[in-house]
Amino acid sequence: MISVFAFLIVAMFVLARAPQSARIVMTPAVLTPILPTPVDARNEFIADGRRVGVDVLKLDDGSVIEIAPWDGRTRYTIIVAGLDRRDDQSNEPVRTDSLILVSIDPAANSIGLLSIPRDLWVEIPGQEERDRINRAYFLGEVRATGGGARLLQQTVSWNLGMRVHNYVLVDFKVLVDFVDLLGGVEVTIDYTINDERYPDNNYGYDPFYLEPGRHTLDGEDALRFARTRHGNNDVLRAGRQQQVINGIRERALSLNFLQLIGQIPALLTSLSEHLKTGLDIQQIVQLALFAKDVEADNIQMRVMNFEYVEEYTTEEYQQQVLIPIVERLPALLSETFGDDYAP
Repeated sequence: MISVFAFLIVAMFVLARAPQSARIVMTPAVLTPILPTPVDARNEFIADGRRVGVDVLKLDDGSVIEIAPWDGRTRYTIIVAGLDRRDDQSNEPVRTDSLILVSIDPAANSIGLLSIPRDLWVEIPGQEERDRINRAYFLGEVRATGGGARLLQQTVSWNLGMRVHNYVLVDFKVLVDFVDLLGGVEVTIDYTINDERYPDNNYGYDPFYLEPGRHTLDGEDALRFARTRHGNNDVLRAGRQQQVINGIRERALSLNFLQLIGQIPALLTSLSEHLKTGLDIQQIVQLALFAKDVEADNIQMRVMNFEYVEEYTTEEYQQQVLIPIVERLPALLSETFGDDYAP
């Protein structure tokens, strides 16, 4: 019963195709964005009282873009994030464990999904130093309760030069319960997963092992399959997350769509502690109905892989991060979302 809502727009009617490119070894990129005009995400007031980042988006040339409800005719973009939250952290700021940017384009009758590595080293509005993108939500919540989602949207907008209209946040329970409700999901791997240090929900370990081949996973194993990162990297992990989304889609397609739509109000109530979104029920239904009828050939799924990022160790604290190769990002965004992805 769970992630019907969280993945209704993203996964149930989406064909996962996430090609993995070979790793390219490069020198560290110079982080000077050459993307489309970035959004000024600072929370400031303009002359007529509207707030930047709340009511309007302000560009570097001084022009503003109105933030208004989706009209069903123009692009609508959502950041979907999995929260790295344990049982004892219900009221604490947490980091995001996974990020998928979803953009629906009615003009082209298309949907694009881009998995963003959680270790991407980016500018976060209001922070003097760069940080991992998975800390944007955490820092927003530290600044003000409820501010995490907005700062996450602003961070993605600022670094990708792409307007983000809304958000969906889910924790571990959402995925586990929904996969179990569907009777499991099928995934296929051509390598062995042997993660002896996979974290349990109480700061211990819950070893996870999976042989090469095709498997039907229950909710807990689907979560572990999507989250494990020991022994490989964030890029492979993003590909596994998209496999889980595809498995959810395959199961969900066999169900009655109208019955699923009818369950949304009850799901919202039952998931209030595990799911957060700025979408209302009308928007959810509107977006889901559109997504349902998009042809598979018009759905693009990509991973920000080693063609677009490179491994880097920071001088301070020796952090292992992924530096975006900014000159290549416009091509990735165009391939995923279309040439008119920017605001």
